[in-house]
Amino acid sequence: MLDKLPERVSVYEVSARDGLQNEARPVPLDAKIRLVRALIESGLQRIELTSFVSPKWVPQLADATDLVAAIGQPEGVTLSALCPNTKGFERASDAGLQEIAVFLSSSETHNKKNTNKSIEQSLRVFAEVVPAAKQANMRVRAYVSTVWGCPYEGEIDSARSLQITKELLDMGCYQVSLGDTIGVGTPLQTRRISDVFLNELDQERLALHLHDTRGTALANALVGLQMGFRHFDASVGGLGGCPYAPGAAGNLATEDLVFMLHGMGIETGVDLPKLIEAGRVAEAVVGRRLPGKVHQAGLPALRT
Repeated sequence: MLDKLPERVSVYEVSARDGLQNEARPVPLDAKIRLVRALIESGLQRIELTSFVSPKWVPQLADATDLVAAIGQPEGVTLSALCPNTKGFERASDAGLQEIAVFLSSSETHNKKNTNKSIEQSLRVFAEVVPAAKQANMRVRAYVSTVWGCPYEGEIDSARSLQITKELLDMGCYQVSLGDTIGVGTPLQTRRISDVFLNELDQERLALHLHDTRGTALANALVGLQMGFRHFDASVGGLGGCPYAPGAAGNLATEDLVFMLHGMGIETGVDLPKLIEAGRVAEAVVGRRLPGKVHQAGLPALRT
């Protein structure tokens, strides 16, 4: 399969939202601004900034409007924010964002714990949000979580995840990111899930969002790459997790993904040394050691 690898892969950076939302210690606005600017400096062109949710549920992201205003609209960079409902979309639109993201789970139990709604209720909300966003000339991305497994329901039927994904695409979402929310995926399972989705949907409309809870995220990313995926979510330093998925440790580290891709001759548009610097900023922002392997080891000094 190695002869089928692409020339270029798109990296969607989620550390400023998915990475920071779980942090117990409040992260000041100026620290978030430093992190996002470092990410932009590294060459990342797709960055999820924040989430327009009630501060009651995610107090860490209460400064969403201020963060969007501070960052502005950097040339060549698409900035996005997670929006759970119409009110969130309206706030994002008022802030001037050009893209939003909606989210739900393929597990009924996880979706209720995460959003306080059934899957059907979430889809009904998005059936209002997505067309309204498109009418406002905003693009909409979607997340479907727990595709590889749920902490409450166990293994998830891929046919159910596929059907939800199709409904989101039919609503007008330009892309759906498939999540291994608790990091239970193995390479053969990823191959099987990839077959289910890529046999029916174009790869440009799909992305992978892999967590490294059990150390398999990069292996799963490689399998997804070989199967045909060209879009991957990642978080600098491996920052992140999910507050409604017990044991869901950090995301796939952006540096690890980019290091692997560049080593395979695949372009990303990212300056890896500058990305490593952004990881150091992220570590300073949260005040703790981050788990990413390249973040910790740095780049190899190879002798020739």
